[in-house]
Amino acid sequence: MSRRTAARGILGIAISVVAAYLLLRSVDVGAAIEVLRTANLAIVALMAVAVVLDVSSRAARWRALLAPIARVRYPRVVGYTFVGYLANNVLPARLGELVRSHALGEGEGISRTTVLGTVVVERIVDTVIVVGLAALAVLALGVGGIVSTAVILGAVFVGVLVVLLGLSVVSHRLPGAERATALIERVPRLLDLARRLREGLAVVGSPRAVALAIFFSAVAWTFSISTFVLGGAALGITLTPMQGALLSSGVALATIVPSGPGYLGTFELTAVGIATQFGIDRDSAFAMALLVHAMILLVTSVGGAISALRLGVGLSTGSDEEDAATAPDPSTSTG
Repeated sequence: MSRRTAARGILGIAISVVAAYLLLRSVDVGAAIEVLRTANLAIVALMAVAVVLDVSSRAARWRALLAPIARVRYPRVVGYTFVGYLANNVLPARLGELVRSHALGEGEGISRTTVLGTVVVERIVDTVIVVGLAALAVLALGVGGIVSTAVILGAVFVGVLVVLLGLSVVSHRLPGAERATALIERVPRLLDLARRLREGLAVVGSPRAVALAIFFSAVAWTFSISTFVLGGAALGITLTPMQGALLSSGVALATIVPSGPGYLGTFELTAVGIATQFGIDRDSAFAMALLVHAMILLVTSVGGAISALRLGVGLSTGSDEEDAATAPDPSTSTG
């Protein structure tokens, strides 16, 4: 693990600890546990189904982005996706994105750097959807304050990501590109890595791949929203689809900030902060956040463990130069 990756992980853990501290100071844990004891188990089971369908839809999106590069069977892509979720559950700062790129590249005989390029595109598409969803919910619900500010900042962030993606794809055509290439050619390995990464990013030039990615994103977020709505219903809390949309997209935006394994602390703090905007008391909101988060962690961890055994992969992020040189910044990851 590189020093940069280790520092990112330490920062993420520190942020999660602070978030958990702030949250626990403002809620009655005992009262939240009492609310959890009233959970309707039949609805909880439906939550598990929603999480499975959510992850499966995200796997279909990734497969669509991989299609211009290589044909990978859908069941295997689902497996690698679950492995990535499992890694995110046990590693800080969303290192699961590196894990699934490494696993698929190694398992399918594709350059891991190129695969990583498709993951970057996938994260950007997802971020665009998340910010759009959050903005729509904020306008529909008339929510202001820190929530609306976060959405505005998210929109600016999306704009920067899209511009950077466009520049990276056409970088070889920009003024001064030949001079930069000449300098990079002095380090052939670096030039090869840059070429492979651009091959992955170039999938954004495929209208079909992007259209399918947007479609499957919409399907995935429908199930993400359903998970929150069902989580509320299981505890006797009524949420409208739009409120569920703001909760799910708000939590996703919060993952832009590095956090500890499984987004512990930051997930709950964000969900409680948004839910109280709807008039839900903090203890009930905390119970709902715990239930939703626990279900996501349980389903993805079990699915990831089964997939890792089936595919014969571990949770390594890769130690070779190819992986280390192209480690993605967690700010490009949501959801």
